[in-house]
Order: sequence, then C-alpha cells, then structure tokens
Amino acid sequence: MLDSHLLSWLIAWPLIAFVLLWGWPYPHQTRIVAPVAALVELLLAVIAVAMVRPDQTGFQLEEQLDWIPSLNVYYHLGIDGLSAPFLPLTALLFLAVTLVSWNWVQKLQPFYFALLLLLEGLIVGIFTALDTVLFFLFWEMTLVPIYFLISLYGVGPQRRLAAIQYTLWMLAGGVALLAGLVWLALYHPQGPTFDLTQLLSQSRSQPHDLTTVQLPVFLLLLVGFAVKVPLFPFHGWLPLVAMEGPIALSATLVGLKLGVYGLIRMAIPLAPQAAQQLHWLLAGLGLVGVVYGALLSLVQSNLRQLLAFASISHVGLVVLALFSFNMEGLQGALLQLFNFTLISSMLFILAGVIHHRVGSNDWIHLGGLARPMPATSTLLLLFGMASLSLPLTSGFPAEQLLLLAVLQSHTGAALAALGGQILAAAAFIHYYRRACFGPLNSSLATISVDLYRHEQWIIGLFWALVMAGGLIPSALVDWMRPSAQAWLAGVITP
Repeated sequence: MLDSHLLSWLIAWPLIAFVLLWGWPYPHQTRIVAPVAALVELLLAVIAVAMVRPDQTGFQLEEQLDWIPSLNVYYHLGIDGLSAPFLPLTALLFLAVTLVSWNWVQKLQPFYFALLLLLEGLIVGIFTALDTVLFFLFWEMTLVPIYFLISLYGVGPQRRLAAIQYTLWMLAGGVALLAGLVWLALYHPQGPTFDLTQLLSQSRSQPHDLTTVQLPVFLLLLVGFAVKVPLFPFHGWLPLVAMEGPIALSATLVGLKLGVYGLIRMAIPLAPQAAQQLHWLLAGLGLVGVVYGALLSLVQSNLRQLLAFASISHVGLVVLALFSFNMEGLQGALLQLFNFTLISSMLFILAGVIHHRVGSNDWIHLGGLARPMPATSTLLLLFGMASLSLPLTSGFPAEQLLLLAVLQSHTGAALAALGGQILAAAAFIHYYRRACFGPLNSSLATISVDLYRHEQWIIGLFWALVMAGGLIPSALVDWMRPSAQAWLAGVITP
C-alpha cells in the first residue's frame, strides 16, 4: 500500500501532523513531536526518490483517482527526474526550520509548528501534482499557513502589513495563473482537460496556435509564476516579508523557488514557441533583476534585507540562463535551485540566530561578532562564500553552468550579469567585515550564546551537502540528465 500511494502519504503525513499539533495541549512536547513528524516526512521522501528510475524520462509513481470527472479534473500525482530531488530537499529544509525554531518561538507554541507542517504538505503537493487544477489548489492553499505565520509570528512591528501585502501579491498572480491554465485547457483538441501529461503531450506533438493560444497562455502563466520567483518587477513583497515575517519562513520562501519550478514544469513546456518568441523579454527581466538586486544589496546595512535583494539577483541569473534554451542553462538552473535550498536558506537561518540572540541584524548594532559567536560567524562566512560561487562548494558548478549558458546566447548580458555577481560579492563582504570584526557595538552580543548543539548538527549537515555538491556535482547532474534532455527536446521547436 505504501508503494502504490507513496506520494499521497508524502502529502498526507504533514497534514495529519498539522491536525494533531493544532491545539496540542502539551506545548513542551512539541519539541519532540514536530521534529519527529518532519523526520518521518524526510524518510518517506528519500524512499520516493530511491524508487525513481532516472533512466526513464516519463512520470513515475503515478496515482490517479476521480475527483471531478465531469470537468476532466482528477487527483493525479507523479514525479520525474526533474521534480523528484525537490522532495527530500523540501523535507530536509522543513526539518531544519523546525529544529532551529525551538529557541525562536516563545513557549514552543504548537500552532506555529502545525502551520509549518501544513505548509510542507502543500508544497510537496505542488511538486507532485499532475493535474493543473490540483496544482493550482495546492499553490493557492499555501497562502493560508504563510499568512498566519507572518501575521502571528513575525519579528517586525509591521508583520500584519507584510502578511496582507504578500497575500495580495500572490492572489493577483493566482488570478493570472488560473486564467492561463483554463485558457489552455479549453483549447485541447479532445475537449477541455486539465491533465498535465496530456497537455504536455499535446504541446510536443501538435503545438497550439502561437497567437491565439500560446502567447496569451505563456504571458498569463509567466505573471502567475513570476510573482512567486520573485522576478523583477514582481519582487516587492520579498524585502518586506524578510524583515517583518518569521525568519524560519523567510528561509523557506527563499530556499524553495516554487516560481522557477513552475516556469520549468508548466510555463515553458506548455507554450514552447511563445517562450522562445519572448526569450528577449525574459532575458531582459532576468538581467535587470541581477543588476538591480546586486545594487540594492550593496547599500543594505541589515543582513536580512541584504539576503533578500541578493536572492533577487541570484534568481535573475537563473531566469536569464533558463531562457537560453540549452542544456547548460537547464542544468545550471536546477543546480542553483538546490543551492537556494542548501545555501540561501541557511544564510537566513544564521541571520535568525543572530537576530534572536542579539536583537538585530543591522551591522551598526553588531560589530566584533566573531568573538562571542565564533561558530555562527564562521558558518556565515562559509555559506556566504558558497553563495558567491567559492570553488569546492556547490555554488561553483551551478554558477559556471549558468554563465556558460548565457554566454552562448546573450554575450553582453552574460558580462553584465558577471558584473552583478561581483557587486553582490562586494555587498556581502562589506557587511561581514563590519558585523563580525572590529569593536563590539552591542552589550547583548557579549553575553550571547553561540550555536546550540542541535543547530550545529543541522547546519553542519547542510554544509556537508554543499561540499558534496561542489566535489561531485556530476552525481546529481548525471542523475537528472535523461529527464533534462527530454525536457529540452520538448521545448525546442524548429
């Protein structure tokens, strides 16, 4: 039964844990229950990936049940070589934010951890849904836990404003996303269908008309996913949420780039001719994001703001390379998505450690942090250098593939993007020097506790994965290669 319904269990288990923890009468036991639930989810995800055969390019572990058969809407799940690795990465990230939240949430409130587990289950649903209506349901339902996490457990005085602004941005993107999915479904030659496998097959064998179907569908899907990326100019929610929301949630939103996954899974392959026709638009937006994010990160004095704008810069390069439509661009984009989970999320978690110990992430309130908190400062430097493509870390092969992909198609854009990466590096080094060296500017910093044992273990595990990705990147690249080749063959049209 587990084999035939494994993906359903991956979605259902966090939802079951959410129900159990909602109103849990023993707050201190949450310290055990929430991590155990997250660990079980990680084990299920590892089993799912182990059952996937990378040499097969189609969807595997499929499940399909009637849901609304009169509208050709089904409960349809499945994964392939492109989506499968995101399952254990998602589970590992939620295990990490659950563990580090032990010391961040007052009285270990069970509802906070219940919301995290609910969000995990919904995100797993996004990675496994093969029906576009089901996908949209999971996509929109993530707004519920995120809204309450920001408004109830945010760290800033404007957390409710941040929650409302995030919700409005996502609802606006959701309207465009739903419109695009319905438009595409109505033009299926065999009648309206929302089955992703049928829609993908149609786009490869008999592509829809460019003007009446592909262009409007692609633009609608692009807007829907660009808000979540976030791609310039749809990025306005991220800096505010990074400052006002709970830092564990910021680590999740930055670490899991669901918008980029949506572009890869749906927007590009469902309207491939339109995507190629508008490659100049996406390349331009990606390039603007690279330079814009880097320039703004250069003038930030707060670490969370700096990381938010740096994330906009890094994801801009991913979009720029993805729309180069070559193997290096796709592989680099996928590797960089993994790096967002392994590196960017940990940088936010380390920012959270500093904030909850000292009360601020602004360098003017820190200074000399390396003396009272040497482990935190060292790991902050290591992950920061990994995000800047330090050789022997997973950031290096991903960045090289991305730049190589852009050089093959947009040489000028590649040189400009390289300049943006230099600015981002200068921003981080400038902040780190002021925050971790020199005289201590905070009395709290002198008595602050460095990383706890459980924090050392989970952050150390992520660093080990970063090093493994830098030393043997071919292991993951080769595992995904057949699915990547099939994807590229389906989106490149003569």
